[in-house]
Amino acid sequence: MIDFDQLDKLIHEKSRLAIMTLLATRDDWSFQDLKAELGLSDGNLITHLRTLVGAAYLQESYDETGSRPRTTYRLTAAGRKAFKTHIDLLEAIVKAAKPS
Repeated sequence: MIDFDQLDKLIHEKSRLAIMTLLATRDDWSFQDLKAELGLSDGNLITHLRTLVGAAYLQESYDETGSRPRTTYRLTAAGRKAFKTHIDLLEAIVKAAKPS
């Protein structure tokens, strides 16, 4: 039987799941790239990013060397592990729901 209590509530929220999925696809994403890809407002995106940074799932980096400051995000080792665990559980749910 699947233990649904094991779903990571931080990751499972739709926007945060999308953020984690994008960050799992490449090393880092800038704030502006995430915003464009996800279609979220600045305030909505930063709120979700702060939640994930606060949970130590993401690392935030600032680069002020260019003409405009650039903030980038990447998965931490803990974030990558949590995301994999979450996806594995979702896959088990889908597998259980499919008829034999």
